[in-house]
Amino acid sequence: MGTHSHHHDYNFSEQFTFTAKARGLSLVALAVGIVAVAIGLLSSEHIIVERTYANLLLMGYYFTCVCAAGGFFLALQFVTQAGWSSGLIRIPQAMASVLPIASVILLIITATGLFSHNLYHHWYAEGLTDPESPNYDALVAGKSAFLNAPGFLLRQVVFMGSYSICSWLLAKYSYNEDLQGGLNSYKKSFKLSALFLVIFGFTTPIWSFDTVMSLEAHWFSTMFGWYNFAAMWVSGLCVITLILILLKKSGYLAWVNENHLHDLGKLIFGFSIFWTYVWFAQFMLIWYANIPEETVYFYKRWEPEYKLWFWVNLFINFVVPILALMDRDAKRKMNILMIVCIVLLLGHWLDYYIMIMPGTVEVHRGFGWIEIGTALGFVGLFSFLVLNKLSRHALAPAKHPFLEESLHHQI
Repeated sequence: MGTHSHHHDYNFSEQFTFTAKARGLSLVALAVGIVAVAIGLLSSEHIIVERTYANLLLMGYYFTCVCAAGGFFLALQFVTQAGWSSGLIRIPQAMASVLPIASVILLIITATGLFSHNLYHHWYAEGLTDPESPNYDALVAGKSAFLNAPGFLLRQVVFMGSYSICSWLLAKYSYNEDLQGGLNSYKKSFKLSALFLVIFGFTTPIWSFDTVMSLEAHWFSTMFGWYNFAAMWVSGLCVITLILILLKKSGYLAWVNENHLHDLGKLIFGFSIFWTYVWFAQFMLIWYANIPEETVYFYKRWEPEYKLWFWVNLFINFVVPILALMDRDAKRKMNILMIVCIVLLLGHWLDYYIMIMPGTVEVHRGFGWIEIGTALGFVGLFSFLVLNKLSRHALAPAKHPFLEESLHHQI
């Protein structure tokens, strides 16, 4: 088979058209979210305001994690010099390009939540670190060298800023590659990816400690960072796969076949098991040791309003992918894979809900218009930004050095 035998069979200049209907739907969802958040934040009831902030944090963090997973996917492909994924690389690139916007939104949410005392009040409140104060908390005072407002905000800016710069550059180099050809852009991407993976690997656990774990400042788990990473990575893979399937169903990406879907399905299957492994290890060790300052975390989540969801979370994120994706053929069928991706994205929303809500919202827990509205708003925003980005460039990286390998990918 000649080196360029398949290049004439496909239209590599094909561009995605962001239709008026898709644009309209995403903007309507965004508008619903803005209205729901505005009503929540302007409410005279403190509990509604608190719950709105908790949902903003949940969806802001989820949005940023999914975009960061797009950047991580790119870096992983470059460092491993993977060829199979080059035909679908435009999808994670579009997600990675949106990361700077997601990061700014999350930074605004965490900063306003911090200073309004609607989030992080377990460690950022008057007198907690002052031995003379009636509010003095020895545990929080002991952690104040790390848990303080300037340090918290600086870490948020540095971590998300470095992820955003690296992700944006990886996408930019690839778009330049189409214009310039040659290996210059690929070599730059390889070096940047190696740096990015080191930064990302060492800092994502700390980022999740700050953003989510510090909501309950008395509690800590050294496994929490990897638990969050697993949730982020599975969610990101599901979004990449879902966008790919929807594009395929709309007649795009003819060069992507069931073998590519199979690989994405394997990654979703494998990392869903990894997520469960970390979830179980964290839960089992805390249950077994039975140390009060550790068990308090799960005690809260076993209150009547959370206990059902606690187990539903495990069922959706572990049992569903095990049963649905165990079979080889299932990973190669678009409809099965699409349903699993949607179910897992809902499952990891529930996962973040269980991580965030018990430590931030004291009463009136449950699902209501605030949860649905905020989630719809962020889904609309994500869809609008990512699909808009996707429509600006050709869907195939025509001058990617490994594109031919992707065209012949077979497993």
